[in-house]
Formats: sequence, structure tokens, C-alpha cells
Amino acid sequence: MDDGNDTHLTLFIPTEHDMDSVDPVDAPSLTHLRSDSSPITKRPRCQDSRSSGADSSNPPSRIPQESDVPSRDPEYYLTDGSCILRVENTLFNVHRSILSADSSSFSTLFTLPQGNITAEGTSDDNPVVLHGDTPEEFRNFLWSLYALPHEIIVVRGPHLDLDRFIDIAKVASKYSFKSIETWALDAIQDFIERKPSPLLDPMTIGFPFSADSPPATFLESKRQISRLVQVAQMCGHASLLETMVTLLRQLMSASLHFSYLAMSLADDLNLRELRGMAYLEVLQRSVFICGRDANGNVLVEGDVHEGSDGLERIVVSPAQQLRLLSGYLRLTKAWERLRAVPPSFEHAPLCGTTWHQHGCTQSWSEFWKEKTRSDGVVALGPTNVIGKLQAILKEVDKWGSATYMHHECKLVAKRAVQESIKQINNSLADFFYEGGEY
Repeated sequence: MDDGNDTHLTLFIPTEHDMDSVDPVDAPSLTHLRSDSSPITKRPRCQDSRSSGADSSNPPSRIPQESDVPSRDPEYYLTDGSCILRVENTLFNVHRSILSADSSSFSTLFTLPQGNITAEGTSDDNPVVLHGDTPEEFRNFLWSLYALPHEIIVVRGPHLDLDRFIDIAKVASKYSFKSIETWALDAIQDFIERKPSPLLDPMTIGFPFSADSPPATFLESKRQISRLVQVAQMCGHASLLETMVTLLRQLMSASLHFSYLAMSLADDLNLRELRGMAYLEVLQRSVFICGRDANGNVLVEGDVHEGSDGLERIVVSPAQQLRLLSGYLRLTKAWERLRAVPPSFEHAPLCGTTWHQHGCTQSWSEFWKEKTRSDGVVALGPTNVIGKLQAILKEVDKWGSATYMHHECKLVAKRAVQESIKQINNSLADFFYEGGEY
């Protein structure tokens, strides 16, 4: 088929999405087909803090061990700070008043009664321990709290540190700094929507390049795009998420590497629209393989290779392979049903009074039969249902053999074809799932 993630009281806030723990495009796997954050909680004191751990289904990036000797952060261990926090093995000393701003989760923490217990955050030996963050992420977040105006103005300049602002948005969302979260996400969106978009710049991405050897600039672009999609989804920023889906749609047409990235992100984050587009792109443009090669070597998921036949081969996971095969079967059957029975429509009122409705219907059926068998439509392949319908839609404007259709019925029939295209587009993700009916 040729179509183509010390025994102190600790501050523990589990994150729903650990954005950087797994890169969805860097995982290993021959059949082939051609063709929201939780609220702050305080944990009780215990004999061994390692045994009173976090929810195992959402582990922190690293839990500090009693034997670790934490070091003071060189930038944000302030001499006049009033609250010491420990992130992994790094100590930060900042101001409680700053952390309590913006109705953040810290403001609730600092108002909790301490009883006879020494208040947390008063010394290096008794810090507020944060789980699920990295020192770099928290340091970048603190920059947003302490930066001076001439530093903040960077958001309007030609260069923006995307990783810093992604970290700011992620940590701000986790600890309910709502205005900072919105500011960071809006700054990100304004930056990537510039013309030309910095994320579509061929020099930034490294285009063109061989499928077998993507450059470091491409790998960095892939990593940043992955983080941007994840933070937009995690924070519920619909506008940024829509922007990233549109961006990925453009990049998919340039490289199967981005098609695999989009496919994996859609699976991990349950992004329905992106999932349908990405799976269809892989199905129509490549030979997809999984498992081992002919020599028994384990294939690495996400790798793209150029075959001797000129076709690109992309390595997918067994689950993705099953979805692609299911999509192939469902799409070909959907086209066969459409080819056999043209889209129905209600005849125009004048057709019943000044025209013969039976003849109008017959003319539409003959026109549809002729166009679905035309060389241009057949050449598109069995899974390109949308492309076939779009090709027929162009013929509808010419009409050709549909000479016995009433003029107003022709317009209604055209809208019926357009509606069929819309329905296929809207339900594209439903073609690529395991099980169910075909």
C-alpha cells in the first residue's frame, strides 16, 4: 500500500504534567505498511521523611536525601531574605512577602498555625522543602519576582529566552501565581507569533537536512516545541495551544520528524485535533515500521530513514503502529462508502415544481460515479479521503455531465460535499484508535 512523564515538614505539590521528565520523541521499539495543580499540603513529621513519600503515581523529580548537604543558590540566597526554601539540593532565601503576593499558594502556607513547632523556612536546617521542581526552574521563576524593569523589557526585544519563560509559566501555574502565569504565557505567544515566526525560521531549525542526520538546531527546536505544547496544555492556555498546533501542522509538511513529534504529543496529552492530523500525515507520507530490523537490531522510535526506494521510513511504537493500521482500514472503508453513495441533499423547492426530482437525483448519482473514478481522484490513494473530496469539489464547479440537475440543486449538492469534508476533518482522530468497529 503506497500511501504514502531530614525530617522536616515539607511543602509537597504534585504536578499533573512533569514536562521535562520524558521527551515523547526520544523513546526505542517489522511489519510495515506502505501505502491542575494540587493545593499546598503540609506533611506531618515522621521518623524517616523518605518513607512518607509523595503519591507514587506522580513522583517528584528528585527527593532530597538526609545525607545530602544542600548548597546555597549563588543568586537567590538573599542576605535579607525571610524564608528559606529547599529545591532538590539547593537552598533559596527569599522574602515571604514576595512569595505571598498574587494570592499564591504560599500565602495560605504562611498563615497555617505552627503550634509549638519552629516555623519552617527560618534556617538552612529547617527549610520549606519543595518537591517536583528543579533548581533551574525555580531560579527562573524567582527571576520573574525580582527582575528590574530594564530586565523585564526583554519580552519586547528581538530575543526571548523561551526556556526561562516556560519555567516561569510552569512554576507560576503550580503555585497559583495567576498574573505571572498569564504574563509569561502571553509573552511566549507574542514571541512565537512574530513574523517571521522564530520557530519556523529554517536557520533556527536547520532545514534542509537529511532524514538520517538531523542537526543539533533541529533537536533543540523539537525540544522547545515539545515544552511549549506541554505548558500550554498544562496551564489551559487555549490560544497558545492553538498557535502551537497550527505551527506543528506547518512543520509536519516539512519533515516526518515533526510528524512523529506531533503524533507523540497528541497521544501523551490527548490532543484530539493534533492527533488526527499527525497520524494522517505519517500514514500518507511514509512507510512505518517498529520492532527490529532485518539484522535483529532494536529500532529507535522516532527515527526517520530514507529507503533505497526513495520513501521515508519512520519508526513507531507498537501502539502507534496499531492505530495507523486501524486508521488505514477505517479511512479506506469510509471512502468506499462515499464512493458508492454520493452525499445526499434536500432538493431545492423549485426543483419539485419546475423540474423532475428523479432525473435531478439520477444526474447527481451519475456525476458522482464518474468523478470518483477519474484518474486524478484514484491517483490520490485509498486513505486520502479529504483530498479526493476536495478534488471532486473542484469538478462540482464545472459540473460537466450533471446537465439535468436544477441550478439550485447544484448549489445544495456542492454544500453537501463541503459538509462531508468538514465531517471527515472533525472526526479524523476517531479513525486512529484501537478496537471498535471498522
